[in-house]
Amino acid sequence: MIRSVVCGVGSALPKRVVTNDELRQLVDTSDAWIQQRTGIKQRYIAGEGETTASLGEAAARNALDNAGLTPADIDLIIVATSTPDNTFPATAVNIQNRLGMAHGFAFDLQAVCSGFVYAVTTADNYIRAGRARRVLVIGAETFSRILDWTDRTTCVLFGDGAGAVVLEGIEETMAEGRGIAAVSLRSDGSHREKLYVDGGVSSTGEIGHVRMEGREVFKHAVGMITDVIEAVFDEAGIGADGLDWLVPHQANRRIIEGSAKKLGIPMEKVVVTVDRHANTSAASIPLALATAVEDGRIKRGDTVMLEAMGGGFTWGAVLLRW
Repeated sequence: MIRSVVCGVGSALPKRVVTNDELRQLVDTSDAWIQQRTGIKQRYIAGEGETTASLGEAAARNALDNAGLTPADIDLIIVATSTPDNTFPATAVNIQNRLGMAHGFAFDLQAVCSGFVYAVTTADNYIRAGRARRVLVIGAETFSRILDWTDRTTCVLFGDGAGAVVLEGIEETMAEGRGIAAVSLRSDGSHREKLYVDGGVSSTGEIGHVRMEGREVFKHAVGMITDVIEAVFDEAGIGADGLDWLVPHQANRRIIEGSAKKLGIPMEKVVVTVDRHANTSAASIPLALATAVEDGRIKRGDTVMLEAMGGGFTWGAVLLRW
């Protein structure tokens, strides 16, 4: 049996940092108001020449370096994004070309903020089916390009960035218990109006802007998140006490704290980066992962839970041994 093991992580952020105080010049808000409701202190905003593909490429190269690999070692690239450089071709193909790869295959996956969890699960399926040995999974976003900068309920929440992991298929006897152990994915399109973009190629011919019913999203988030995490615990045969780290989607600190409390996971075991990155959608989990690996919190052999919820709604969780 083949296990999908993380052998490298990487991240990339735009050059420009935008603080809460800077946003006061655009909308009626304050640093205290934003921090109290979201936990966000700052975010990174892409500038001229910085795109989803350029950030994704940088994160990919960092992940490959961390793994001690080159693009020649990769069979498949999956990019989770809701903000591609172009309608087509896929941002993944763009990154494949930027990496100098003329082999393998690449495609984008769109599940909004749950995109990275969906992409990791998809990569795991390819690896276990023997269709790929090493997969570069990237979450990359430039959400600032679809924000209405006059809407204080949304423009303060999001940021730009990219994160990546390299998954490698390893024989179970050699993996020493490492790798992806259990997954749970869900979606429910009846919640579309609660979080969506009011534009698109086929509907309006325009990019549109993010629209959100914040209270409705918050109301559903904790229950949906805990539902898939408990399903993953059941599949893996462990409980919250067997978890070393929870790496959640970084949307809102109150949602993160509420989910952890309901599951009985102490905040000391939760990786939180929403204060510095804000909500980077599909990039938020790999950015948080890279942060916790780089600062030494997540170590070899640790049991790690990834979870996210996004527009649609989509939501899911992945449990893995590092």
